[in-house]
Amino acid sequence: MRKVFIFGTFDGLHEGHHSLLRQARAHGDHLTIAVAQDHIVEQLKNHPPKKPMHERIDALLEVDGVDIVIPGDEELGTYHVVRRHKPDVIALGYDQRELKFDLEEHARDFDWEVEIVVLEPFEPEKYHSSILENNSGK
Repeated sequence: MRKVFIFGTFDGLHEGHHSLLRQARAHGDHLTIAVAQDHIVEQLKNHPPKKPMHERIDALLEVDGVDIVIPGDEELGTYHVVRRHKPDVIALGYDQRELKFDLEEHARDFDWEVEIVVLEPFEPEKYHSSILENNSGK
């Protein structure tokens, strides 16, 4: 079984998220999603999430092809959830460049081989969460 792992906030699922999840699933047989903790979202995006983590997790559990949804790490850059689940593939969104760099540095310390792939954007000018957020206020 080829295990795929993905990180994200998933604060209001949209077509871009669904595309991301389909692409991630195509890299393996089992998809695990780590959902960012509320305080981590605030730290990364400088504002709290619109929905609490448990609601974001519940929404993802309803998506076809998703096997496990878990809370992300309590602290950025620790990768405890990755070590616990030992995925074969970590799939990243096209806009997760900093995470990719950090993961590549930490992957050297993992005691298994992991492939890091960057997924294709799906109409990012229309479906990026920050754009949808800005348009919802109009």
